[in-house]
Amino acid sequence: MSSWTRSRQQPDQDSGNPDTEKTTAEDIDTDAVAEGGRDPQLIVARAVTVLAAVYVIGALLLPNQLTDLTPGAFVRIPVEGIFGAAVLLVLPPAARRIAAMVAGAVLGLVTILKVLDMGFYSVLDRPFDPVLDWILFDDGESFLRDSIGQVGAIGAVIGVVVGVLALLVLSMLAVVRLSGLLARNNAVATRATLVLGTAWVAVSAVGAQVAGAPLASRATSELAQSRVEQVTADRKDEVEFAKEASVDAYRDTPSDELLTGLRGKDVVFAFIESYGRSAIEDPAMAPQVGKALADSTDRLKAAGFASRSGFLTSPVAGAGSWLAHSTFMSGLWIKNQQRYDTVTKSKRLSLTGAFRRADAWRTVGIMPGVTRAWPESKFYGFDTYYDSRQLGYKGPKFSWAPVPDQFSLKTFQDRENGKPGRKPLMSEIILVSSHNPWAPIPKMLDWDKLGDGTVYHSIKEEGEDPKEVWKDPKKVRTEYRRSIEYSVDSLVSYVEKYGDDNTVLVFLGDHQPNKTVTGENAGRDVPIAMVARDPAVLDRIDSWGWTDGLKPAPDAPVWPMDTFRDRFLKAYGPKPGAPSPSSRSASAR
Repeated sequence: MSSWTRSRQQPDQDSGNPDTEKTTAEDIDTDAVAEGGRDPQLIVARAVTVLAAVYVIGALLLPNQLTDLTPGAFVRIPVEGIFGAAVLLVLPPAARRIAAMVAGAVLGLVTILKVLDMGFYSVLDRPFDPVLDWILFDDGESFLRDSIGQVGAIGAVIGVVVGVLALLVLSMLAVVRLSGLLARNNAVATRATLVLGTAWVAVSAVGAQVAGAPLASRATSELAQSRVEQVTADRKDEVEFAKEASVDAYRDTPSDELLTGLRGKDVVFAFIESYGRSAIEDPAMAPQVGKALADSTDRLKAAGFASRSGFLTSPVAGAGSWLAHSTFMSGLWIKNQQRYDTVTKSKRLSLTGAFRRADAWRTVGIMPGVTRAWPESKFYGFDTYYDSRQLGYKGPKFSWAPVPDQFSLKTFQDRENGKPGRKPLMSEIILVSSHNPWAPIPKMLDWDKLGDGTVYHSIKEEGEDPKEVWKDPKKVRTEYRRSIEYSVDSLVSYVEKYGDDNTVLVFLGDHQPNKTVTGENAGRDVPIAMVARDPAVLDRIDSWGWTDGLKPAPDAPVWPMDTFRDRFLKAYGPKPGAPSPSSRSASAR
């Protein structure tokens, strides 16, 4: 019979006593153990009880960030354990067992929340939001499927489900078992609880610490409280953000006063996945990436192009590209899915929409990361967009990345930019080859030999295996750095080959990579650069104070990403005293 359920009536208690309970094998009188050795069943029962106590205390003291996961974190006094013991001691048997099961379930849920926080802090540099983050699990499953295959993704999902159920069951069994121990040793347990409670109050009053953390711990209750407050804050933010989104300084701007300084230009906004400030300032990557950017700046100069660069602060880190894209385009701080849903269902004027309203550009999106229906595209104001299924790519995926960056740019050239007699273009192009897990990485090829992409099969086979890369953080950083160099090279090579006097390129990172690459406290800044051959284009942003070249200086301006839209529309709107486009005759392209 299981040591969890084996029981018998204690012989020394009156069967009419309401405190009498069924007890486990640990209650066997040691005097009844036969000579020649201890009862193995008793040893197992007591060992299980000890493990239950260790589990409960460990779960209560478990931090929610990997950086805090040290031995010192577990050498503290958890107030939740003291309070829980006190409650269980005063309850009658039936109520005590129910309370123990409920407390165990809550402990299991809080432990799961802590584990989720560890993952979210490691990847997204923030805790898990119990209201808004459920959609990310679907994205995570899709990422696994694209990275390690369908079988591996299914196995991972099954493992997660089993782990969650196991934590819940173990937590309930552990608390129920300890509640029985308290009941059977009521007097001793009461004294111990009083002593520990007094000790907790004393060490809390003097602020005693161990390994930099308070010896009197209330971390679990504070975590639970913070999530309750987060739920309230999310609901409040939903209402407040809707009001903020409804206020738009450019909503009623006449079309002939929008983007007058760019009329006749082909404007490209390109996002490089995970291109963060760490790529150009982290000592492990900065020398190589810095050289690549310097060489690219020289190549552009040789082709007649000048460039300026600075920094933007992204609302996200590690992942959440769509939140950064919508922040940049909407001029609003889109820090979570709730805000994204609100703004993409609104009539807010996006940067793309401003070009479209001006009626002087055809607006195009190149979206290789979009693999299914994308209703939010209506918000952005594209005349047309190409997702991964419409780019004509017949080659292999490079882990998550469905289409190599160079191929996406070539498709844009063939289907839109290279068409004779077209209108000027405003294009948003998402480059995904630098997406986690950064292996394998495509190589630059002759632009005229890309074909339908089948040429990439051999390149993928020659590339690094992501499972091997991720065994070593140094290799991860190396491959991340190489992926950024590839994406930048793709853009610069494109401008060299296909750029002309009307080309204006703005490219930026969407967010920093995860902490495996950046380490702790790397911030959320991303580089941004503008490239143009016409000096008048860059003259308009002289007041921005950006650095010459593609690599921003350490002291280059840093703006919140949501401020870019208005700055850009102002810089390229009508100059003071200048007539509006409607009062001038249109010039030929």
